[in-house]
Amino acid sequence: MKTIELPAHTSTHPLDAIPLFRRWPCSPWRDVLYTGIWNCMIAIFLTASNMLFRGELHGFLAFFGPTLVISNMVGYLIHAVLSGGDYVLRGWPSRLAGLPRVLYFVITVGLCVVAGIVIGNGLLKGVNPLRYLTGGADLAPLLPFALFAALIMVVVLVSGERRIATETLAARQREQIASAAQLLAEARLRALQAQIEPHFLYNTLANVVGMIETHPAQARHMLERFIDYLRASLAASRADQATLGAELDLVAAYLDVLAVRMGARLSYQIEADGCRDIAMPPMLLQPVVENAVAHGLEPKVEGGRILIRATCRDDLLRIEVSDTGAGLGNSPPKPGGGVGLSNLRARLRSFYGTSAQVQLLENEPCGITVRLLMPLKETPPSTTHAP
Repeated sequence: MKTIELPAHTSTHPLDAIPLFRRWPCSPWRDVLYTGIWNCMIAIFLTASNMLFRGELHGFLAFFGPTLVISNMVGYLIHAVLSGGDYVLRGWPSRLAGLPRVLYFVITVGLCVVAGIVIGNGLLKGVNPLRYLTGGADLAPLLPFALFAALIMVVVLVSGERRIATETLAARQREQIASAAQLLAEARLRALQAQIEPHFLYNTLANVVGMIETHPAQARHMLERFIDYLRASLAASRADQATLGAELDLVAAYLDVLAVRMGARLSYQIEADGCRDIAMPPMLLQPVVENAVAHGLEPKVEGGRILIRATCRDDLLRIEVSDTGAGLGNSPPKPGGGVGLSNLRARLRSFYGTSAQVQLLENEPCGITVRLLMPLKETPPSTTHAP
């Protein structure tokens, strides 16, 4: 099961409301920089609003300078108090919800706005900021503005938190959809195995019984290889991951059993030098080989040959299953035709996404080649092989 991938940005900085600023990962230093940018934007807005209100078209810099100082004083004070308060109180403010959370932000931001304006004016005028505390008339005009600024900050922060909650919910839904698709592909694989294995089982046992008296050595060999096939098939059906070597051993046991029944009508060769330890999904080659036998070799009176070749190149595992059978469109249709390749494509998508491919090629003079292209994966330490 995959882990849920949550959104990379969980900050509620006001600039995160703009998609461009969400491209950078959240960090303390990023938020400090963003606070400076936010303060400059506020200063520009207040300066432009003041000039438009007064009808003045000149003197932008004369008003912008003091406004920028006070804006940075207010902004960084809010930043420091909210961040420091959350750290000192061990995340208690972050756990608030509803009206208590709104009141906490309104009171905290409002006090920071008043303090920032007082300190900024004191610095600009060269006076002690504490003198404002002695005169209530000097503070009275700041209170409505402080309340207005606090409400704006609450709206921005709450909208940011709702955006994060929406992104988190969407990520979880995407993960659930992906998991459901993988489970569906696995269920189709199990259903296909349930349809094929009994048929193969009954035919094999019937052949063994028929050869016990007339050809006991062949019957013994067929039964031994059939046991090898059942052991490997059971291990593969219970595993989440296999190796190319294990898959090839399973296919070899399957073809050995069929070779006893089909005789000279079936021959095969497997080439996989240096690739047997590559990890891959289990039971992936089985439907390809079964299709090659059922739709390629069995319809021909003289049968044919199957060549399985695996190579590793350009970070890709390339597996080709070629046959000299009837070819595309030359074999009579059978129940379930095409289901194996459909499930194969679905399983590859569930494991590799769009990085894997299934290619169907015509051979000359006859037969087809099924080519699988999959990204290389190392075998995990916990992977075990069937004895």
